[in-house]
Order: sequence, then structure tokens, then C-alpha cells
Amino acid sequence: MRSVTAPAHRPDPALAESGRVPTLAVLCTLFMLTVLPSLAGLVQGQMTGTARQLVYACGTAFLLHMVWRGSIWAWRLTISFGMLAGLLVFVVGMLAGSASWRGWLVSAAGVGYLLLCTALVGTPGIRAFLDARWAQRSGRHGGRRQP
Repeated sequence: MRSVTAPAHRPDPALAESGRVPTLAVLCTLFMLTVLPSLAGLVQGQMTGTARQLVYACGTAFLLHMVWRGSIWAWRLTISFGMLAGLLVFVVGMLAGSASWRGWLVSAAGVGYLLLCTALVGTPGIRAFLDARWAQRSGRHGGRRQP
């Protein structure tokens, strides 16, 4: 029986190394896209809920850092939350877009979430880099290995 935590193949080291920068770019962009509404509110002088937004930003940073370190569960949560948030933000933006041009910006943010999460799943370089991290992490922590 194959292990769920280890990749089914050995990742190509050259492809994995070429995926380092795109992976970092996608994770940083996801963080910026998540924190941008809070920063925009602070710039406009809206101080209500600042502590909650700071906790949310720290939690997001921690989750994305765990993806970078090679946590499969963090990757799964990031993909799940990102796809759900992207869909909800897109729909809310479309509904608000009929009343204001800002709704279209919100819809663009939803599409951004969807594209970035799809890149984490479907870009070969990013996937090879994450597979290499997962293999390294499972070997280091004594995880189950392929027979």
C-alpha cells in the first residue's frame, strides 16, 4: 500500500530547484493578497478589528511558512482555504460589481486566489519543489517510506 505522505516518485532535482523561486513567489503573493484588505483599511484610518486582523495575518503567515517547510497538511489546508476563499470572494465581488466598480476589484482578488492555488497544485516546477520538500521532511521525521 502506498503512503499518502510521501510522493510516489523521486522528484527531479533540477526541476525541483527551478521551482524554488516560483513557489516562494506564489506563497508571498497569497500572503499579500490576504493581508491587502487589512492594510487598505489601516491606510484609510479604519482601526476597528485591528487585533483580529493581526491574528489572522499571523495565522496565514504561519500556514504559508509551513507549506514552505514541507508540511503536507499545511499545503492541503492552504489549497482548501484558498479555493473556498477565491470562490466566495469572486461571487461577492460579482454581486457588488453591479453597484460599484470596486466589486470588480474584489472579483479580481477572488480570481487571484483561484489562480495562485491552482499554481500550487498544477505547476510542474512548484510541485517538484514541494515533492522534494515532502520527501525530505518525511525522511527526516521518520515518516512512512515507499517500498
